[in-house]
Amino acid sequence: MTAAQLSSMLREREISSLELTKAYLDEIQRRDKKLNCYVLQCPELALEQASRADERLAKKDSLTPFTGLPIALKDIFITQGVETTCASKILKGYIPPYDGNAASRLKAAGAVLLGKLNMDEFAMGSSNEFSSFGPVKNPWNQECTPGGSSGGSAAAVAAGLAPIALGTDTGGSIRQPAAFCGTVGLKPTYGRVSRYGVIAFASSLDQVGPIAQDVRDCAMMLGAIAGHDPMDSTSIETPVPDYVAALKGDVKGKTIGVPAEYFVSGIDTEVESAVRAAAKTLEGLGARVVEISLPHTKYALACYYIIAPAEASANLARYDGIRFGHRASGNHDLADLFKASRTEGFGAEVALRIVVGTYVLSSGYYDAYYLKAQKVRTLIKNDFLEAFKSCDAILAPVTPTPPFKLGEKTDDPIQMYLNDIFTIPVNLAGLPGMSLPCGVTGSGLPIGMQLIGKPLDEAGLMNIAYAYEQATAWHKNIPVF
Repeated sequence: MTAAQLSSMLREREISSLELTKAYLDEIQRRDKKLNCYVLQCPELALEQASRADERLAKKDSLTPFTGLPIALKDIFITQGVETTCASKILKGYIPPYDGNAASRLKAAGAVLLGKLNMDEFAMGSSNEFSSFGPVKNPWNQECTPGGSSGGSAAAVAAGLAPIALGTDTGGSIRQPAAFCGTVGLKPTYGRVSRYGVIAFASSLDQVGPIAQDVRDCAMMLGAIAGHDPMDSTSIETPVPDYVAALKGDVKGKTIGVPAEYFVSGIDTEVESAVRAAAKTLEGLGARVVEISLPHTKYALACYYIIAPAEASANLARYDGIRFGHRASGNHDLADLFKASRTEGFGAEVALRIVVGTYVLSSGYYDAYYLKAQKVRTLIKNDFLEAFKSCDAILAPVTPTPPFKLGEKTDDPIQMYLNDIFTIPVNLAGLPGMSLPCGVTGSGLPIGMQLIGKPLDEAGLMNIAYAYEQATAWHKNIPVF
């Protein structure tokens, strides 16, 4: 059942939060051994929160759509009293003394935390294979990746091990796993949701968003976590619409742009066919579909893999074996202690990106790489703003291929990075984007389509997605494993 359906049952007292929470905890215990979605389960905390929620539900005291509803969080969200590791050995045993903004809002709304979800270490990856807890497996085919870095979040929702989850998206880390697992994932406008209490990867790109079974659940979750936060200097001070009420399902008169640059050689034919069929469906609902151009798209991947590692290099400098996190044993001077602790604590992919980021920020290379990449970023953003003068939203693939096999691309970083070629431009421009199911391959694997919206127009974006969803049944497919 969807999160919205479960929420309604809880408010109508058709089921108690305690019963629902126990049911999910039992399912996780029974079935997650096959998928490895959870890095940490919180049964005692969850049952305690569920009991408190039932008291609120009985008294009808300050009820929200999340009162008594079980949720799960990617292990990048700071949670008071609950270990938070970012799937890295360097943070093993770290128990935060406070809640981040998103976790705090959901706790105040009465949500029940089932546990923390697996991910690529420090959110750096596109397959969830770069985790110190081991890879997550795709519930549609356990030989395949669920995508990354929020692979645990997408797989858990697809497999029915959580009704709804939070992830983060730096270059596609919500949308790509949502597409690979047949779920709905939303990356809001940069600044729409506070990053306070989210372990930083690339601060100018990271954004928090939901992964859910359908568009309505996404709207419900975004309404709970969006809003200005004085603890985050990048948080936008603007009113938060009623996203659920905005789901009218009417796209008549809307113009949908399809960028020529997103249908390039190398894209899988089944992916292209499914996305183009989705455009036809929207046309049948009354939308006008036009071809647009985003000419600087071809520079996005190179631009991102300069800016993101540079910011990662700065953000991860705090993990030094002194203040918190893993400290190497033995007698070391200060420099050797830093080196030994980081070598033992960071995985190979994180180390690679730190080295690349440090290089592009170094003296003599800053102007040649980092500064130039920032200028290209502006060109990419301007492409989108120009395109939005003639369309209301943009339709594109999420990924160039369906889910690939575990281990297939780990030895070839370039091929791995190319998975994000269609999602990265949205992060560079700070725009809202979402993935929703639009088909399946001949072998039964999910295919996702991407909708990209104008800045702060998550409501309009989700309404178009909702209209498509109501006209199709792809989101109702359930994996059997």
